[in-house]
Amino acid sequence: MKLVPLGDRVVLKQLVAEETTKSGIVITGQAKEKEQQAEVIAVGPGGVVDGKEITMQVKVGDKVIFAKYSGTEVKIDDVEYIVVKQNDILAIVE
Repeated sequence: MKLVPLGDRVVLKQLVAEETTKSGIVITGQAKEKEQQAEVIAVGPGGVVDGKEITMQVKVGDKVIFAKYSGTEVKIDDVEYIVVKQNDILAIVE
């Protein structure tokens, strides 16, 4: 199954970062708060949204930081994705 976002929406897959404490204990992504960094999986076409022309500024493969409580979480084929509006993306990580 494939997600195809509409309008100014973007499909993200959260990046899971493992963290190691000073004593060598590995804290998995499930044990701590979710990262706000993700990879762009799909990008909508943009166009006119709410009377304003929207040009998509992200592309598939970009690493981005998104707003903490934004988007809708969906699970497809046991993989979790987040669908957000482009204005919920705060920065592109280069």
